[in-house]
Amino acid sequence: MSQALEPFVDKLVSCLTNDGRHIVGTLRGFDQCVNLVLEESQERVYSATAGVEEVALGLYIIRGDNLAVIGLVDEAADAALQQTFSDIRCEPLKPIAHS
Repeated sequence: MSQALEPFVDKLVSCLTNDGRHIVGTLRGFDQCVNLVLEESQERVYSATAGVEEVALGLYIIRGDNLAVIGLVDEAADAALQQTFSDIRCEPLKPIAHS
């Protein structure tokens, strides 16, 4: 799995964690356990009553066992979408329940 992340290094990525957090940042490194190091990262907090809030996290580490999904971000589409964050309404993501 960790070899599949090599093309993502030094690129903007979007990560969803098992506890329902959405974190966007530049992937600077990873290890064999898929622990991630993100730089200039922000958490996007969703609300049904207010717009999307971006919380600056800076340099951030995500443990591999807490990572649910990672993907590259289309920076042009993301920049256009950020202009509408105050208008976006949605329920926060729920944590993943393992059975």
